[in-house]
Amino acid sequence: MQLLPTQEEVALILKETGALRWGHFALPEGTHTNQFLQLPLALRYHQHTRTLSVALSRLLRANPEISALIPELSVVTPAWGGLPVAFGMAEALRCRQVYWAEDQDGRLRFRQYMEDHRGEKVVMVDDTLRTGKKLRELKGLLESQGAQVLALAVVVHQARHDINDFDRVPLYTLAKIEAQLYPDAASCPMCRSGEPAERVRM
Repeated sequence: MQLLPTQEEVALILKETGALRWGHFALPEGTHTNQFLQLPLALRYHQHTRTLSVALSRLLRANPEISALIPELSVVTPAWGGLPVAFGMAEALRCRQVYWAEDQDGRLRFRQYMEDHRGEKVVMVDDTLRTGKKLRELKGLLESQGAQVLALAVVVHQARHDINDFDRVPLYTLAKIEAQLYPDAASCPMCRSGEPAERVRM
């Protein structure tokens, strides 16, 4: 494997660990798809977490504006799923700190005594980018408390629809994986052919 794994090498890690599966899946909101991705299944293995995190850190280092600020950077993730990647990146970059937001009553919050982020330089990190909803909410929360979001880094970009550009914050990703999506069973050709759907949780 090269210093930066290819998209095919990332996909191979996901397949071998069962994180990427093909079939007929029904998602919680009713959407049907031919592909199901659960990156935490790959991040169970330290060697894979390290490979993916270090590769993302190298993408960031290649940006001279970000590289110059690395000793000051905070790595922040919107949920627990991004923590292995966040800690792996912070270790590789030797960043200042890692922390995460928590969902409290349907809104993201930071823990008590972590409300002051004035002047903080932040890289947002997650394992997968799908709708971008939580990352946009995290960005708004950070900026409302005075932080500057410099970049967004995710292992896999699996957008379900067009995602805005996060106000031109650069996006770094190792692989883009597209799935066939059908809004409901009536529009799903796999349902029409009689193939049973496996209900999955995100």
